[in-house]
Amino acid sequence: MSITYLLLGTNLGDKTQNLYTATQMLASQAGVVQKHSAIYETMPWGIPDQPVFYNQVLVIDTSLEVRELLRVTQSIEVAMGRQKYRKWGERLIDIDILYYGQMMLESEDLNVPHSQIALRRFTLTPLVEIAPLLVHPALRLTQTQLLAQCPDKLEVKKVKH
Repeated sequence: MSITYLLLGTNLGDKTQNLYTATQMLASQAGVVQKHSAIYETMPWGIPDQPVFYNQVLVIDTSLEVRELLRVTQSIEVAMGRQKYRKWGERLIDIDILYYGQMMLESEDLNVPHSQIALRRFTLTPLVEIAPLLVHPALRLTQTQLLAQCPDKLEVKKVKH
């Protein structure tokens, strides 16, 4: 079993319901949801002219190999109706693999840890809530340390626990 951290994001439709549905689907298809952060409202990153996002981090204990987990997360996105409009654009649901145990992997279709963790406050804020001392295997810094030096200044606020 591998402890995996996933980031969920949504800015279309019933955002709270989208996160709940994705969590239920992950629990039935990917592994045991051990913990989840509060839900955070965040301003869009990359393309500002779109609705605000709700983001949440889940900790999942999975027996799936990392590429199989990627396949499952992508199939859940499709099953929930996700359509890709534009890079960094609006979405019904987005599920990113942030960490997969201590794995370090760089490939065309998957980077673990996620390559943008240290640059995104909307990722680090919920990570610090549930795993402040988790060490990034490549950068050798905790999530708390990464958040303290994060260059992203977009506001992230808790909306639901």
